[in-house]
Amino acid sequence: TQVVIGASVGIALCPDDGTTADELIRNADLALYAAKGEGRGIHRFYSANMLADAEDRRQLEEELRSALAEGALDLVYQPVVSAKTEKMTGFETLLRWNHPTRGAISPAVFVPIAEDAGLIGMLGEWVMRTACAAASQWPEEIRIAVNVSPIQFSNPALPGIVMNALAASGLTPARLELEITESAFIHEGDATDQMFAQLKAIGVRLALDDFGTGYSSLGYLRKAPFDKIK
Repeated sequence: TQVVIGASVGIALCPDDGTTADELIRNADLALYAAKGEGRGIHRFYSANMLADAEDRRQLEEELRSALAEGALDLVYQPVVSAKTEKMTGFETLLRWNHPTRGAISPAVFVPIAEDAGLIGMLGEWVMRTACAAASQWPEEIRIAVNVSPIQFSNPALPGIVMNALAASGLTPARLELEITESAFIHEGDATDQMFAQLKAIGVRLALDDFGTGYSSLGYLRKAPFDKIK
C-alpha cells in the first residue's frame, strides 16, 4: 500500500505577529486555516485581516444562535411550475436571515457557520417543522420541498424528525420532498442505503439536488430511489 501525505503550513513571526506564545500560536493557526482554505499543500503568512475575519465569524455564530433561539430567521417559498401544464405544482423552501444591523445575510455565509458550530441539526429541524406547517395550509395538490444537508442526512434521527414534522402539521408524506445533494451520500454504504429505505418507507419524495455539479455518479441514478433529479 502506498500512502501519500501532504502538508499545509501557517506562519506567524515574532514580534510583528505577536510577542507571546499564545498570540503566535493563535495567529499561526489562523494562517494555517487560510492555507487549508485555499487548496491545501501551500503555506500562508499571518495577516491582521485573518484575525478580523475570525472575530467576525465568531460574532456571527453568536448572533446566529440568538436568531435561532428568538425565531428571527425566515422562510420564503419559491414556486415550482410545470413546464407542460404551466400550473404551479409546489414550492421550494429557502432559508433567509435578515440581520438587524448587517441586513440580509446569504445562506452561503451563515449555513457553513451553522455546520461548524453544530447548529445545523437544530436549524434543519426548525426548517422542516415550519415548512410542513405552512404547506399544510395549502391546497392538497401543492408539494413542499426542503433541503437536507449532508450532516442532517448522516444523522440516524432524521427519519424520526421527518415523521414528527409531518405528524405535527398533518401534512401528507407524499407532499413533502426532501432535496439531497450528492455530497450527502458520496461514500456509499449500508448506512446510506438504510437511510434511503427509511425515508422512502415514510412515503416522502426524494430529489437529487444540484446533479452534475459534483461527483455526478450515474450509478446513483440506478441505485438510489430518487423521484426527481435537479
